[in-house]
Amino acid sequence: MRRILFVDDEQGILDGLRRMLRPHRKDWDMEFAPGAEAALEMMAAAPFDVIVSDMRMPGTDGAALLEVVRKKYPGMLRIILSGYTDLQASLRAVPVAHQFLLKPCNPDSLRAGILRSTALSAMLDSRMLASLVGSLRDMPAMRSSYGELRALLERGDASVEAIHAIAERDVAITAKVLQLVNSAFFGVAGEIADLFSAIKCLGVNIVQELVLKVEAFREFQPTEEISAEYLEDLNEHSRLTAHIARDIAKARRVTGGVEAAAMLHDVGKLVILERTPAHFSRALLQSQDEGVSMHKVEQKLAGFSHAEVGAYLLSLWGLPNSIVEAVANHHDPKRLPRSSFDATAVVYTANCLANEVDSKLTRSGIERAPVLDVPYLAQLGVGNAIPQFRRIAEDAALALHGAAKR
Repeated sequence: MRRILFVDDEQGILDGLRRMLRPHRKDWDMEFAPGAEAALEMMAAAPFDVIVSDMRMPGTDGAALLEVVRKKYPGMLRIILSGYTDLQASLRAVPVAHQFLLKPCNPDSLRAGILRSTALSAMLDSRMLASLVGSLRDMPAMRSSYGELRALLERGDASVEAIHAIAERDVAITAKVLQLVNSAFFGVAGEIADLFSAIKCLGVNIVQELVLKVEAFREFQPTEEISAEYLEDLNEHSRLTAHIARDIAKARRVTGGVEAAAMLHDVGKLVILERTPAHFSRALLQSQDEGVSMHKVEQKLAGFSHAEVGAYLLSLWGLPNSIVEAVANHHDPKRLPRSSFDATAVVYTANCLANEVDSKLTRSGIERAPVLDVPYLAQLGVGNAIPQFRRIAEDAALALHGAAKR
């Protein structure tokens, strides 16, 4: 049974939450803390799986409380509750909150948010994975895209189109924008899995807040283990994979956030190289020495790979399930039974083909390229379309990188 801690400085609101959530007492073990200090005492006394905190509280507010929780209890799911009038203040919680819910929050929305974000963690059941992902505060963006975006926004004349042209090149920025727009805080009807639509929905002012004031992203700082060039190559590969997936999905009429899932398929690598660069470097070297794919080395070293790390993060953030599933299974789509060529199969195919046609990560020998499973695709009824898929991949590489790189 999930243990959930609700935090608010107003006793009347806590009593209202207790009454509202009474029907869920068989599903959740719930505790209610009248403020941040009481919450920290309760967490020190007994473990919790989820914390749901009000944003506006005297002394230590919700954002500050969740920052403490991130450091001390990184495995906890962190949810912020806030009124829409507190938008500017609530954006301070972007680096530390997994989910944003709008007050007043009905029990169905709260339940859906918690269940959607904890379903994958229950399946993976790894404390190491929960701690690794939960301790993440911000995402490492490329120096080029981060610098361009800051300069654009500082000029004060940015458009949605201009922001999108920069953001679509960067995995970290794409992931964070999709997290925020899919939160209940913005009250969007349905799920948004398209980056341009997400930026348009948030608006230029919110993006400016995220980049210039909240600093939800930061420029990647190279280490002895991981160079800036590696991150550039990783983003280049992700972008190529996204373009291939987009065009294959269009040709086969596949829906489900395919382009976004393909762009984010390696987001778990960002988490690992940010939190444990030495471990990431070890996996890279071992992959090269043993001649096996990196995700297999990661699985052997830690019990999970960057695919599970990325899916866990996006699940916590409440991104659409079709994206989470595609990211989790982009190396091995056969882990889940399927009889059709769906979003997961498209992302798997696009990743393999991106490595075939143009990937510095594999050409340099840093990583082993995945090999396309032709019999598997034949089982899904697209065996005859593989030559078409390869032409799509070649055209995408030419469009993105020019004939000189083919």
